[in-house]
Amino acid sequence: MNFRRNQSGRTGVWPLVIVSIFLIGSSLRAQPRKPDGPPANALSAISEQDIKRDLFALAGDHFRGREAGTLDELKASAWIAEQLRAIGLQPAGDDGTFFQFFHIQRTRITETSRLSIGDHRLTHGQDAFLLAPAIASVNAPLVFVGKGTPQEMAGVDLKGRAVALEFSGTAPADMSYRRFLFGTMQRRAAELVKAGALAVVWVSDEPAQYYFERWTTGLERGRYDLPGGPNTRIFSQAPTVWLPASALSWVRQPGQQFTNVVNVESFNYPSVNIVAKVPGTDPALRQEHVLFSTHQDHDGVRRAVAGDSIWNGADDNASGCVATLALARAFVKKPGRRSALFIFHGAEERGLLGSRYYVATPTVPKESIVAVLNAEMLGRNAADSACILGQQPPHRNSAELVDAALKANRSTGFRLDTLWDRPDHPEGWYFRSDHLPYARAGIPAIAFTSLLHADYHTPKDEPDRIDTAKVTNITRWMYLTGWDIANRPKRPAVDRNFQLER
Repeated sequence: MNFRRNQSGRTGVWPLVIVSIFLIGSSLRAQPRKPDGPPANALSAISEQDIKRDLFALAGDHFRGREAGTLDELKASAWIAEQLRAIGLQPAGDDGTFFQFFHIQRTRITETSRLSIGDHRLTHGQDAFLLAPAIASVNAPLVFVGKGTPQEMAGVDLKGRAVALEFSGTAPADMSYRRFLFGTMQRRAAELVKAGALAVVWVSDEPAQYYFERWTTGLERGRYDLPGGPNTRIFSQAPTVWLPASALSWVRQPGQQFTNVVNVESFNYPSVNIVAKVPGTDPALRQEHVLFSTHQDHDGVRRAVAGDSIWNGADDNASGCVATLALARAFVKKPGRRSALFIFHGAEERGLLGSRYYVATPTVPKESIVAVLNAEMLGRNAADSACILGQQPPHRNSAELVDAALKANRSTGFRLDTLWDRPDHPEGWYFRSDHLPYARAGIPAIAFTSLLHADYHTPKDEPDRIDTAKVTNITRWMYLTGWDIANRPKRPAVDRNFQLER
C-alpha cells in the first residue's frame, strides 16, 4: 500500500485510522454483553443409524435374551464395554476396568421336589407352579370348594386338608389384573391356611390362564436378591400351587390325595455393572457427575411361546442401552463442564440388583452424583408420546431436574403421559426401574420411558418391532436434559421433605 504525505510531511492516513479504531471500539463497548450460557452441544452426534445398528446387535438372538447371572448377560456386557472403549470413553468400574462385578443369590425349588394330586404326577415349572420357594412336606386329602364363595365354603372342614379352588374375580379400577391375581392368591391362601388348610391349590380361570402361560416362568426361576437380602430367606410353610385351566376337570373329582414334598436350594451367580465416563472440562465442576443409567439384562431363554423360546428384550431394555451408547458418543464429541458417567446395570429384572449394588458401593463418591437420568423402554407406543417417572410428587425428588427435562422437551415435542407416574397407578411403574435406588439415596433422579405394551416380557419383544426414530428422539431429549445439568453453575437441588409412598 502506498501512503501519501501531506504538506507538513506527515502521513495523513493515521489520524483516520485512529479515529476509525476509536469509533469501532466505542461501538463494541456499546453492544450489550450476551449472558453466559451452555456451550454449543453435540446433538447432531446422536444418529438413528447408530441406534438401529446397535439395537439389532444387542437384541438379536446371538445374546439369547441376556438373562442375569448367565454367560449370555456377561457376553452382552463385554460387547457393551467394547463399544464404550471404541467410542472413546474412560473405564470407571473397579480396578481400572469397565466392569463392576457383584453376586446375585438365587433361591429355587429343587428338581427332586415331588407333587401329585391323585394319579396326576406334576412337575414344578411345567404343569404346576409353586408361588414361593419354601420347604414343605404335605400328605393330605384334597377337598374342592368351587370358586371358594361363602356359600361353597359353608360347612367345609379345612383342618388337616389341602383345599383346591378355581380362581375368579375382577380387578378393581386402581389395580392391574396381574397384581390383583397374585395378590388375591397369596391373601386368600393365607386365610385358608389360617383356617386349618395344609396346602392351597389354585386352578386358573380364563383370565388367569393368560398369565399362567406368560408369567409363570418367573416362578420357575425362583427368587433373586443380593446375598443376604430378604428374598434369600427360606421358610417352612404351607405350599400354594397354581395349575392351568385344563386341570379343572380332574381336580374337582372327590376322594383324591394331595402329596407334596418341597426342597429348596440356593446358588450365587455373577452379574455385572458396566461403568464408563467422559471427564468434564471445568477444573472445579469435573469432580461432579451427571449419571446416565440403564440396564442390559432381560429374561433369557425360557419356555417357548408360539415356537419362540428367546425372550429378546428389544424394548426392555436394549432400547435404553443403545440410547445410552448414543449419549456417550455425543459427550465424547463435546464434553460438558461436569463429567458424564454412564452405567449399564446388571440384574435389573431380578429386582434392581445392579443399581442397588452400585448405590451401596459406588465407584465415584456418591455425593459427586448430581443427577440420574435413567433410560427404560424407549421404543414402543405412539411416536409422539412418552413419560417422565419422578415428574410429580410424591415421586418427584428434584423440581429443578424435572424442570430441565420439561424445558428440553420443547425441542423434542413429546406429549407427556402423567398418569403412569401417579402413586395410585395400578402398575406402580415408578418403583420398577434403576432410578429408584438413587432416588432413595437422596440423589435427584428421573426416568424416561415410552411405557408398557402388549409384548412386554414376551418373546415378541423383538428388534423389528421397535420404533428407532422414537428411540432417537427420546435419546435427544435425554441428551438436552443432561447437557443442561452438566453445564449449569449449580447442581439441581433435592426437594424438601421428599418421601415415597412405599
